[in-house]
Parts: sequence; C-alpha cells; structure tokens
Amino acid sequence: MDTGTDTGMATTMPTTMATDAALLSLVWLASPALPVGGFSYSEGLEAAVEAGLVHDADSAAHWLADQLHLALARADLAVVAQALAAARGDDRPRLRALDDWVLRTRETRELRLQAEQMGRSLVEWLKPLQPARAAQAQAIGPLTYPVAFGIAAADSGAAVREVVLAFAFGWAENMMQAAIKSVPLGQSAGQRILARLATEIPAAVDTALALDDDARQSFAPMLAILSARHEHQYSRLFRS
Repeated sequence: MDTGTDTGMATTMPTTMATDAALLSLVWLASPALPVGGFSYSEGLEAAVEAGLVHDADSAAHWLADQLHLALARADLAVVAQALAAARGDDRPRLRALDDWVLRTRETRELRLQAEQMGRSLVEWLKPLQPARAAQAQAIGPLTYPVAFGIAAADSGAAVREVVLAFAFGWAENMMQAAIKSVPLGQSAGQRILARLATEIPAAVDTALALDDDARQSFAPMLAILSARHEHQYSRLFRS
C-alpha cells in the first residue's frame, strides 16, 4: 500500500473541494441570471447613447472602463470588501454605516432605486439558501446591493479579493448586455467589450481594496447628469 499517496489524496481532496465550492458559490452569486433585476438597469449608459456619447462598441467599452475605474472601484467595490469583513465579524453597526454611505452617495432617484431594489431582491433570494445570513441582513434593515452582496458572500469561503472580482465581473456582464441592447450591438461586439472590461477589473479591484473610509468616494458628475436626464427620457428600455 502506498501510504504516501493515500495521505496526499486525503489532504488534497478536501482542500480542492472547499476551493471548488467557494468558486462555484461566487460564480452563482455574480451570475446575471440571479433574480435580482440587474438586467433592467443600464446605470446611465442608455442616456449616454441618447446623448451621442456612446455610439459603437469602442465607445461603449471606453465608457464602461471609465465608469469601472472612476465610479465603481472608488465606491461599490470598496463597500463590498468592507461589508464582507463586517458580515463575517457580525459587525451590524458597521454594515448599517456602510449602507447609509451608499444611500447618501446615490445622486439620482434612479440610482438609489437600483441599489435598494437589487439589495432587497438579493436578501429575498438568500432566505431559503442562507437563512442565517438573510436574518443578519434583515436585522439591520433594508440594504443596498453592495452591502447585501458582501453579506451573501460571507459564507462562501472565498477570499476578499475573489469576492470583489466576482462582483465586478457580474457588473461587467450586466453592462455589456445593456450596451448590446441600447447601442445596439451584436453579440460578438458585446464579447469584445467584456474582454476589455475583464482586463481592467483586476486593477480596479486593487484600487478598491486599498481604500479606507476616508478615501472611499463617489464622484462622477457626468454619470449623475445622464442618470437624471434618463429619468425623463422619452423612449427607453431600462429603469436607469
């Protein structure tokens, strides 16, 4: 009997299974198919198309890359990381403070509606799957999506960086689909946009993980202006 081989298998298999479970949990959580309504929002992209700022695959990719670095990385990605740590430590005052910050920095009614609706839907999705985490979220009150995501990922076993990468890629997939519908574009063009965003996401995550409360910010004036315009746009496909 080769006891060395047996021992290696015994120590490797549980580790691999745990890693696989964490990865699959994140893939599931970040999937655009998750019933949280992400498909119904363009986050101002549809208004950018209406204004002529986005008109083809290249301009859409450039717009979304800028949004990733200038808006998402400095705000929501940092909140996800901090909410994950707070959820794992059951620091409910910290979770509440992070949620309050997200609400304060949503500059238009549409952007606030998105954060609230997607957060509420994610907590509802959690109830039968992770009742303890759903109860943790409900004890704090209605939560915005970045904070709810941090709570939902808390039991995945994944590292903080992995959770934030998953959140960012889920955002990128939703925004790519929004570009396909609103520009409009073909599926191949959409995949080129997603490829561009995938190369940009690691640096955005690095930025987010380096931020503390004082450095975290939400300042994207053109995005806020376009979102406000979109609220009164005559013809539109998306809720934001």
